[in-house]
Amino acid sequence: MRTLIKTFTAATFGAAAIALAVTGPAQAKVEGNMIILGSAISLTGKYSTNGIHAKNGYDLAVERINAMGGVNVGGKSYKLRVVYYDDESTPARGAQLAERLIKQDGVKFMLGPYSSGLTKAVAPVTEKYKIPMVEAEGASRSLFTQGYRYLFAVLSTSEQYLASSIALAAEIAEKEGRKASQVKVAMAFENDPFSLDVRAGVIDDVKKHGMDIVIDDKLPRDLSDMSATLTKVKAVKPDILVVSGHSKGAATAARQIKEMQIDVPMIAITHCEAAKIVEKFGESTNGFLCPTQWAETLSYKDGYFGTAAEYDALFKKTFQDYKNVPYQSAQASAAVMVWKDAFERANSFDTDKLRDALAATDMDTFYGRIKFSEAGNNVAKPMVLRQIQNGQFNVVAPSKWASHAVQYPRKVK
Repeated sequence: MRTLIKTFTAATFGAAAIALAVTGPAQAKVEGNMIILGSAISLTGKYSTNGIHAKNGYDLAVERINAMGGVNVGGKSYKLRVVYYDDESTPARGAQLAERLIKQDGVKFMLGPYSSGLTKAVAPVTEKYKIPMVEAEGASRSLFTQGYRYLFAVLSTSEQYLASSIALAAEIAEKEGRKASQVKVAMAFENDPFSLDVRAGVIDDVKKHGMDIVIDDKLPRDLSDMSATLTKVKAVKPDILVVSGHSKGAATAARQIKEMQIDVPMIAITHCEAAKIVEKFGESTNGFLCPTQWAETLSYKDGYFGTAAEYDALFKKTFQDYKNVPYQSAQASAAVMVWKDAFERANSFDTDKLRDALAATDMDTFYGRIKFSEAGNNVAKPMVLRQIQNGQFNVVAPSKWASHAVQYPRKVK
C-alpha cells in the first residue's frame, strides 16, 4: 500500500513546539502549482482504524485528480496535496492541530477529521477563522444545528443509520401476518455523540411503528465488553438487536455475539465493514445488517472514478489489504472531489468565494449526489442497508437500491 503524500504527526504538545514526523510544515495555502489541504486525522488511538480508512480515501482522490490534470483555477493547472497531523483520537488535540494548520502552516482549505466528536471539536476553530472545511466522517445531526457557515459534510446524518433496520423489521413482521407493534427491540449504544444520534433516529422509527423497546443500554465510550447487555438479550428474546459503537464496538459485538451464541432473528450493527468483522469472525456474522453510506453495487458514477464498482476495484488495487472497501474511504474521496469542484467554480483561492461555491454544490459522484442544505449537510444521498450473506455485503434495503433479497431470520453459526 503506497503512501501518496507526506504525513505530519503531532506526538506531544508543549508550550513551545509540536514534534513533527517530517522536517517542516507547509507555509502557505498555495505553493507554486500546489494547492495544500489540511486535516487533523486519527492515525493512532481509539479511532485509528477508521482514521486510516479516511486518509486512504483522501489519498486516492488526490492521486486520481492529480493524474487527470489537477485543478484548474484562473487558467492554470494545480496539483493537490494534503498536510496531515495525527490527533490521536482526542478532541482537544484535534482542535489544537486545526489551529496549528490554520495559524502556523497557513492552510486555508480543510478536510475533516474522523468521527462526530472530533468534528465537533474542530468545527469551532475553522468557523472562528472563516476557513471552509469539507468533512466526510462527522455524521452527528447536532453538527448542523449550530449555525456553522463554513462546515460542509458529504455524508448522510447519523439519525438515518439504523432507522432503516426498524422499517425493515416492520415490513418483515407484516409479511408474516404480525403487527409491527408486536416487534420487540433491544438497543445498545455507545455514549458518544454519533451513536446517541443513531439511537435518536431508531427511537423515532420505533415510536412511528409502535414497537416495544425491551432493552435500551448506553455503553461506555471504550466499548470493550457487551456481555451484560447480551445476557439480557438471551433472557428477553427480542426480534431485533441494534448496536452502534464505531469500529471497536462493532468488533466487540460481533465477537461476543459469537462467543455467547446470541440467537436473534435480526441484528443490525454500524461500522461492520470498517471493523472487518467478516475477516475476524467468519460465518458467525452471516445475517448481520450493516448500514452504509455507500456500496459498490449502487448506480452512482462520475468522470473521475467512473462507477461505484470501478471505484471499489481501484481502491482494492491501490490498497491491497482490503477485502471490502469501507464507506468511510469512499466518502473521504468524495470530499476531495467537492473541493476540486468548488475551486474550479469559484475560479479563486479566496476563502469567502470558495465558501459560497461550496454552499452552491450540486454534483454527481461515484459516491452519490452531493447537495448541501443551508446547514451544510448533504440532503441528496440516502443511506442503504447491507446484509452479510455468505461473507459478502449485499444491499437489501431500501428496495429501490436492493441487489439481493434479505435473509430472515438470521441463522446462528
